[in-house]
Amino acid sequence: MKVLVTGAAGFIGFHLAKRLLALGRQVVGLDSLNEYYDPALKQARLAQLTGSPGFRFVRLDLSDRAGMEKLFRTERFDAVVNLAAQAGVRFSLSNPHVYAEANLVGFLNVLEGCRHGGVQHLVFASSSSVYGLNVRMPFSVHDNVDHPVSLYAATKKANELMAHSYSHLYRLPATGLRFFTVYGPWGRPDMALFKFTRAILAGEPIDVYNHGNMRRDFTYVDDIVEGVVRVVDHVPAPDPRWDGAAPDPGTSSAPYRLYNIGNSNPVELTEFVRVLERALGRSAQLNLLPLQPGDVPATAADVADLSAEVGFAPSTGIEVGIPKFVAWYRQYYGE
Repeated sequence: MKVLVTGAAGFIGFHLAKRLLALGRQVVGLDSLNEYYDPALKQARLAQLTGSPGFRFVRLDLSDRAGMEKLFRTERFDAVVNLAAQAGVRFSLSNPHVYAEANLVGFLNVLEGCRHGGVQHLVFASSSSVYGLNVRMPFSVHDNVDHPVSLYAATKKANELMAHSYSHLYRLPATGLRFFTVYGPWGRPDMALFKFTRAILAGEPIDVYNHGNMRRDFTYVDDIVEGVVRVVDHVPAPDPRWDGAAPDPGTSSAPYRLYNIGNSNPVELTEFVRVLERALGRSAQLNLLPLQPGDVPATAADVADLSAEVGFAPSTGIEVGIPKFVAWYRQYYGE
């Protein structure tokens, strides 16, 4: 099997590419290596993949229509895992056009490539952010998600709709995965765990929003990758039970599915910080702040569908996952 992994120099993409290669798959890793965060970290991840049998890297931006057309024309991918996107809720408040280019135009180019390239399965990253103002917990893919609170979330909901239209029109098998707060070694510097670790080691205060009244479904990256690999091999078929008179948002009469992929065990942010303090052997100085625009106070994933379909069973709690991140951080930065 030849798999295109977009965002291969990114956090999840890097871990996924490593796992697919270990399974004997051919992997073409695509990344633009943009400067949203330190490109040196992306290059270091990529260096772990370069030279591996079965891996080839392509530096390309998803929004480059001609480049994407050429890539799909010259390669024959069995599956595509689209993880490349402009990430970050806060960044979308001040840089909206970047999200339109990367997450809308770029994703359209992926869909067109899959359509004309005969791809057997498109797996694409969505986000727990799509739940927006929904407060019914845990979040279910069978619930309505028409009230996003950030442009980032809106682009991810748009991706789900775009993929469904291609699945319906061209019978392109497509699966969307709503990721819930992924963390672990080689993580993104704009994520809470990375920022907290850096600040605590520097003796600086950490910003804790909503005055600490936050709950997140923190999900360790190895659990995420296990789920994604299982989904790649699980090509969706039309749901014979789907009824247009009572449409279920999570399934379809087309070969299309949506799944939550999370730990299904929300943790208070204050407990998250306590575990990090123990792993670092240092105390944190908390700077308590109001809830940020575009943010939500809690997330929790209902993963029953993913568990039933592919046997997804996350097994890494923060007591294990956070020390693993800290060990990587100390080694990588020489702390």
